Amino acid sequence: MLKEGERAPDFKLKSQDGSVVQLSNLLTSGFVVLYFYPKDDTPGCKKQACSFRDLSQEFRAEGAEIIGISVDDVASHKQFHEKYGLNFTLLADPDKKVTEMYGVKSTLGMAKRVTFVIDQGGIIKKIYPDVDVAVHAQEVLSFIKSLKKK
Repeated sequence: MLKEGERAPDFKLKSQDGSVVQLSNLLTSGFVVLYFYPKDDTPGCKKQACSFRDLSQEFRAEGAEIIGISVDDVASHKQFHEKYGLNFTLLADPDKKVTEMYGVKSTLGMAKRVTFVIDQGGIIKKIYPDVDVAVHAQEVLSFIKSLKKK
């Protein structure tokens, strides 16, 4: 897995609406919260996604964009996105290339539940390898707020 202080690998993936998203383009406007999760519409992943959804306005106010990635395909992401009214981008990594690049592929072939906070310069400021979905979004938001105070 990558380490804090390292440069985040750039990539292009399709979003839930089929558009191509490139990490480096997202970084021009601020922090990116890149969270990998195992599978669409499973209990833990739903809870994590909905907690990011509920705090998304606060993340945007801090200049941070939330991006979820799993190995599910675009159609699965679209359905998950619509079912829970998610207001941030989900990226599909069915070939597992980005999941492998970031070192978060599980032995089952899915993404592990790991979050990376990346700054505008493309540097990984924080990695959350052990995520408690009940409090994770708030934890990440607090970290971003602390960075902005420095």
